[in-house]
Amino acid sequence: MASQPAPFQFLPLGAIIQAFLVGKTHTNIVQSFPTQSLYTTHNSPFFGETIGRVANRLANAKINDLNGREYKLAANNGVNALHGGNIGWGKRVWEGPTPVGVRRINGLGGEGWEGGESVVFKLRSEDGEEGYPGTVDVSVVYTAGTQREGGKEVRVLGMEYEVKLVGEGVEETVVNVTNHSYFNLTGKDSIEGTEVTLSSSHYLPVDDGGIPTSSSTGTYPGVTANKSFTLGPVEPDIDDCFVVDPSQASSIPIDTRSSPLTKVVTAYHPETKIHLEVLTTEPAFQFYTGKYIDVPEVEGAKARGPRSGFCVEPSRYVNAVNVPEWRGQVVLKKGETYGSRIVYRGWSDE
Repeated sequence: MASQPAPFQFLPLGAIIQAFLVGKTHTNIVQSFPTQSLYTTHNSPFFGETIGRVANRLANAKINDLNGREYKLAANNGVNALHGGNIGWGKRVWEGPTPVGVRRINGLGGEGWEGGESVVFKLRSEDGEEGYPGTVDVSVVYTAGTQREGGKEVRVLGMEYEVKLVGEGVEETVVNVTNHSYFNLTGKDSIEGTEVTLSSSHYLPVDDGGIPTSSSTGTYPGVTANKSFTLGPVEPDIDDCFVVDPSQASSIPIDTRSSPLTKVVTAYHPETKIHLEVLTTEPAFQFYTGKYIDVPEVEGAKARGPRSGFCVEPSRYVNAVNVPEWRGQVVLKKGETYGSRIVYRGWSDE
């Protein structure tokens, strides 16, 4: 009898999530490449990567004020900095995976929990790397297990991020970490027909470059909190940062791991009957419907185009270090610990 494939597969490059298999057919619901080398050459969309030192965009590719000075960064997204620079953490080779025993995922509701096998990936990011100040040690622990949902086996993946400022030289740096997996529940080339529910309609209105235009949130047109909508062949075209609770903007701790898990996104496809839930302790999440995906066919991996996957990127607010009301979310000082948690749950009704 053939052994079953591992439900989750990871790579040292970028601590990448390469596979998330669900259902009896072992459908991989994340966009991926079959080899690490193909990620090096073709992963312009950041499939599965751990994003840092700062996820999302920083205005005008600079930090206005940290350690009493300004820091210039790589302008790799128009005039702005994106996802940690030209060689962000998702493009670096990490140490791992190293087994770290069996764990539970704190705060995870639902029926019985089995498994909990955990591995850790570690990385040191040196002072000045991609323009960012301070040497930091970062780790991500992946915990894989199963639950039951109406008699179905639910595959669960927990992610726990931790970053510490080490060494001498500076008293503070900026950190905002997330995972950049693209999900496709359809088994086809497009996410069309996927039913999506967001926990919030509050979002950060942005300019043409994706930078928030003020420190106030708006209500996203056409999105009602906890009411599903269907992804069509082109619309809705979304690439925005949604906020879980705008009233908490200035009081988000640098370590959110002890905060309750919030279910921020649910998705379902009626043909495949595949479900996805994304939970997090983070105050915000970027939801992106994949308009700019452009990956050619290569070495047996089929081409991926616009809307071949959607992203959910739990994180801090966009450009937070440059907004006085938000900077406490992302400024990591010596002696403190940055922390956050994300959980993926996936299953099929078939």
